[in-house]
Amino acid sequence: VPYPTFANVPPVVGSTAEALSAVGKCRIYPLTSKSDEGATEYRAIVAKCVDQSKVDDSKENPDRDANKKLKKKLMKEGVAMAKSFLENNLGVDVSVVDVEILVGNDEILSSSGLIASCFLDAGCDAIVVDGASLEALDATKLPKERLVAHFDGSPSSEAVESACELASTISFLLKEFGSADDVLTLMQGDQEKIGDKYQSVVQIDANSINAEVIGQISKGCKGKGTITLIDPSATQLGMGYAACMRTDRDDGLFTTVVCTRSNEALGLVYSSKESIVAALECGRGVYFSRSRNGLWRKGDTSGHYQVLHRIDVDCDSDALRFTVTQRGDVVAFCHLNTLTCWGEPRGLRYLEGTLKQRLSTAPEGSYTKRLFDDEKLLRDKLVEEAQELSEAESKQHVAEELADVLYFAMVRAAKAGVSIDDAAVELDKRARKVTRRKGDSKAFRIAAGDEILGKNEANK
Repeated sequence: VPYPTFANVPPVVGSTAEALSAVGKCRIYPLTSKSDEGATEYRAIVAKCVDQSKVDDSKENPDRDANKKLKKKLMKEGVAMAKSFLENNLGVDVSVVDVEILVGNDEILSSSGLIASCFLDAGCDAIVVDGASLEALDATKLPKERLVAHFDGSPSSEAVESACELASTISFLLKEFGSADDVLTLMQGDQEKIGDKYQSVVQIDANSINAEVIGQISKGCKGKGTITLIDPSATQLGMGYAACMRTDRDDGLFTTVVCTRSNEALGLVYSSKESIVAALECGRGVYFSRSRNGLWRKGDTSGHYQVLHRIDVDCDSDALRFTVTQRGDVVAFCHLNTLTCWGEPRGLRYLEGTLKQRLSTAPEGSYTKRLFDDEKLLRDKLVEEAQELSEAESKQHVAEELADVLYFAMVRAAKAGVSIDDAAVELDKRARKVTRRKGDSKAFRIAAGDEILGKNEANK
């Protein structure tokens, strides 16, 4: 399925709240920000990475320890700036959308490749680099699956073969073409010559292609490539997306599963080409109502609206998954005022709902109420149960202690207004990082925990 390239306009256009990146993937030219302030912000990130690259923490340097701390400080500052730039200035949710960001050769080389790892640590999925610059590709020092080598035109087979030694995806800018076969030839030509060493992406101006041709390309590429549309409208992207799908229904609708950020199914609905476009236009869950025979903007009547995060097509291209966050005065997808159309949830989601309710309704004297009101008690129980989990040996004992830790952790989360989905966001972001810490234990934390456990033991 196609995805957007934001080359001349930012991902979120003004107040229209278009959610084009919700097709699950997007490519960004970083200077297509909403303002001059955004360009300044991006250049400041580059400068921070350049400063980091100049810090000498080699073994021969007598100031190595101090410089290692300085380098770590600069790295953290750069990543924080990149996160803010992506999320606040460009308006993309890097925890759920696969973001490719184009970084210039000079920016890579002047920072010794650190600008590339900075944006991956900030949540981007891949870095797009000039495919003709092997020096820049190599300077990123990244795994090849996190690199896209991009060519402005049709490079030689030799150039493609050299680039695919460093990048697992090869991208081509196609300015003119006559038919779907022209695109497929560019997409697959070198794959046949040098072997299936890479995936192809062809970048095309959205105004030079229609949905029918997009569908033909999708069916012809056989999973070895895709296209990205430069600055598409919601209609161009949505119709192109739908053209890559198939359905055996007489009404032409697509079966759609609606899920939470944690992949829990909320319900089963249906989508039309028009409803996909409408969802991308407003960034909400919009479907097709068979009973009303028209668009169903979830929440317009009930108030139980949905924030749209991502749309995915299944392996057979005949069903959709909408990943959403359910909102409203009652967090309910179903018309029976339950979260899901299969009744109340179980496990952690049930615990989360119960704790949210108890936060305001727990009777005086209840244990959960005590935990909410007594921060020291809650802290002590978290430390205590974590120790018991670390010392559990049998499978059953580990499961029991894990349940205890999860309960107290969920109490802490509910008190702070943090949801399971909020935690899922952080886990998804961390999965994209390429810079890893050593992960050694912190002595001052261990000492504080020992002090808490010692007091607890003395009070028994």
